[in-house]
Amino acid sequence: MADTALVLGGGGITGIGWESGMLAGLAAAGVDLTTAHTVIGTSAGSIVGAQLTSGLLGLDALYERQLTDPKDEVAVRLGTSLTSRYVWGALRSRDSRTFGARMGRMALAARTVPESDRRAVVEGRLLSHVWPAKRLLVTAVEAATGEFTAFDAASGVGIVDAVAASCAVPGVWPPVTIGAKRYIDGGVRSAANADLADGCGRVVILAPLSAGGGPIPTVRAQAAALTAAGARVAVLVPDRAARAAFGHNPLDPARRAAAARAGRAQAAAHAEAVARVWAG
Repeated sequence: MADTALVLGGGGITGIGWESGMLAGLAAAGVDLTTAHTVIGTSAGSIVGAQLTSGLLGLDALYERQLTDPKDEVAVRLGTSLTSRYVWGALRSRDSRTFGARMGRMALAARTVPESDRRAVVEGRLLSHVWPAKRLLVTAVEAATGEFTAFDAASGVGIVDAVAASCAVPGVWPPVTIGAKRYIDGGVRSAANADLADGCGRVVILAPLSAGGGPIPTVRAQAAALTAAGARVAVLVPDRAARAAFGHNPLDPARRAAAARAGRAQAAAHAEAVARVWAG
């Protein structure tokens, strides 16, 4: 299926759970998205994408991992003050690169856990520490300049560092050092970076977070642009039950299992629409 793309957006640890549940639930309903030619992962989606493309566990096993005790995860809070800084920064920025640099400055100045400690957590989440044979794109933003990048197997960057960079939420986790540069969360540029699927004929987007603001496009706006270019696109976002399972803090490990169960339960309602896109 060389013209298919699976886009996995950001959304914290609850987003990881929800996406894992959705993928397993869709497969149970007869729609296997692991056949995607290209997988695009942003933040939480980079974790799921790396796990998925490793080929080491099936979707049911990946889902079951989300139901275990998250004892190795660090509990942090994405509070209203930090969220307000994101929103205000977006509204004051003329474009996504300006916003990225603004968030980069905040991230570089923030007091967080040591970079090595955070990297160890990300390393523990991944099933493999080498790039997969399948095409996987992992998004990140350079902290100093706000420049967007998508790491892949040809980038010369290890997959653990790429995923850690994509998950480096500004003000919460430390920027990730890669060579002489430091990187922050790919979600700073877009919640899903679905525009990277341009050129693919069939695209399915799982977006735990889908909003935009200021120069940051919404996921649905990016999906509409793909559709206008001729692609068949399905966008899946959390339903009311899933949003309730997430709670108010997407970085709360205690919410992961509930988010995964909610994703799996929600999948059946979307299976037919996704199948129409995926089957062409």
